Amino acid sequence: VLLQSLKNIFQKNQKTGETDSIDDLTILCGLMMEAANTDGNVSQDEVNKISFALTEMFKEDPLEIKKVLAKTLKYKDEPKSLQFFTYKINKSFDIEKKLLLIETLWGIILADGEIHDFESNLIRRLAGLFYISDVSCGNAKRVALEKIKNTGKKI
Repeated sequence: VLLQSLKNIFQKNQKTGETDSIDDLTILCGLMMEAANTDGNVSQDEVNKISFALTEMFKEDPLEIKKVLAKTLKYKDEPKSLQFFTYKINKSFDIEKKLLLIETLWGIILADGEIHDFESNLIRRLAGLFYISDVSCGNAKRVALEKIKNTGKKI
């Protein structure tokens, strides 16, 4: 479901040939929504976590985030291409930003208190596509777990 959700967000742009106009915020939000939707359900906690991450960690404009989140929620179940997202991210993000993205995706997945096999599988696959080592991916998961632990949420 997560992979399918990642694929769905940019379907309209791919059909019209406007893929080059997709900005970082839309790509980030699309990947994060995919992570949230891996288990087939996007909770309000997960949406809040995405919004917070985009605002606080990636320094995106809250008004733009609200618009893009509404769009990605609308198209979360349409088919998309994981390679499209990873290509765009590899082209424009440095390793630190990709590590932050993996950490954020872990945080979104962990927001509902469960880790499903297909969710962790997706993160491992994305890490590979982003050229991030298993050790770095594991460290990102540990950091995300610590952040959740420090906020008092149970996993």
